[in-house]
Amino acid sequence: MSTPALTTATPAIDPTFENVWDELVWRGLVHVSTDQEALRALLAGDPITYYCGFDPTAPSLHLGNLVQLLTMRRLQLAGHKPLGLVGGSTGLIGDPRPTAERTLNTRETVAEWVDRLRAQVERYLSFEGDNAARMVNNLDWTAPMSAIDFLREIGKHYRVGTMLKKDAVAARLASDEGISYTEFSYQILQGMDYLELYRQYDCVLQTGGSDQWGNLTSGTDLIRRAEGVSVHAIGTPLITNSDGTKFGKSEGNAIWLDPEMCSPYRMYQFWLSTADGDVIERLKIFTFLSRAEIEEYAALVESEPFRRAAQRRLALEVVTTVHGVDAAAAVIAASEALFGQGDLSALDADTLRTALEELPNATVAAGTPVLDALVTTGLVSSLSEARRAISQGGVSLDGFRVDETALIEGALPGRVSVLRRGKKTLAGVFIG
Repeated sequence: MSTPALTTATPAIDPTFENVWDELVWRGLVHVSTDQEALRALLAGDPITYYCGFDPTAPSLHLGNLVQLLTMRRLQLAGHKPLGLVGGSTGLIGDPRPTAERTLNTRETVAEWVDRLRAQVERYLSFEGDNAARMVNNLDWTAPMSAIDFLREIGKHYRVGTMLKKDAVAARLASDEGISYTEFSYQILQGMDYLELYRQYDCVLQTGGSDQWGNLTSGTDLIRRAEGVSVHAIGTPLITNSDGTKFGKSEGNAIWLDPEMCSPYRMYQFWLSTADGDVIERLKIFTFLSRAEIEEYAALVESEPFRRAAQRRLALEVVTTVHGVDAAAAVIAASEALFGQGDLSALDADTLRTALEELPNATVAAGTPVLDALVTTGLVSSLSEARRAISQGGVSLDGFRVDETALIEGALPGRVSVLRRGKKTLAGVFIG
């Protein structure tokens, strides 16, 4: 079987599905929802308005949020009308974490992060046509409301017993930290968002992660009590690796969508390292490849796993979606050149530098002997080991084999060099 061509997919709904709901289910994007038959009929009918909210609890969105952004895009491509909500008010509080209270950020910080997240969300939606997207901020309707109005108009619809049963609240009540009234009230604020969007825009569907299900149903319950109307919610699955480890996070080192917080090269390598057991699920969720194309890659994973064709396509698609075609081309060129399949001197200086920052690296003075640089970068443990590696012909500098007299000059774009020991052990050297 031949490997499918590495061209990026155009965002589109797969016409082989009768309904966008069926495609969402096939892609594994529906972990929990309100009435499925009613949702299927709703999404097959006239355009509806739906929303997803993003809280500014960090200066960037991450891969978990990308699930929601792409789900929103799929629904818009099917003709429905998206509302992208950035939580200027809920971001001042934060939804309850399982074990401890959040540190409250300043109003100025939250306002800055609102702007950053809004710009990120806007990249994934279309603001043209009959189903143009609209961005909203829940601070617009929360800030003018007095505490008395909040309690009278919204709080009266909530039952404390029901609120206590929500998973996030129950977990905190069982912890040593307990839960403050501030975080306890978060589900009311999110429910109020849905009610406000229903009243303003006739919004009848909210999407979010399944870990937010208690907050999602807070809104559906509130609208039913306040307006006597049934609306809907979809909870997407939390993405985990087949070995049970967390997806997209490692020791607090999340894969952020902001290139300043996570370089396109690092993101590309992250996707490239996807396990065979996870890659088809990732293609379904994180790309717009058709069902037929994904089935081709599934066959390749079975027949030719050593080629890692599915991983390469996944990395290409996601980096293109998040950072654009040019960034994806640059990181692919850097990846291939670093591992001996391209010209290092032809690489873009910024891309090369960010790629080398992901490798073992060191900063040295111009004219430093290669022997010393091998030790400084950690490619060898001693000068004697460095001499032995060089004598065996196993060391190259910027793609060329060297002897003991070689010096580091930073000959590549951006005054950097690449040291290689053997076929796959690399280090970056920066001239400082």
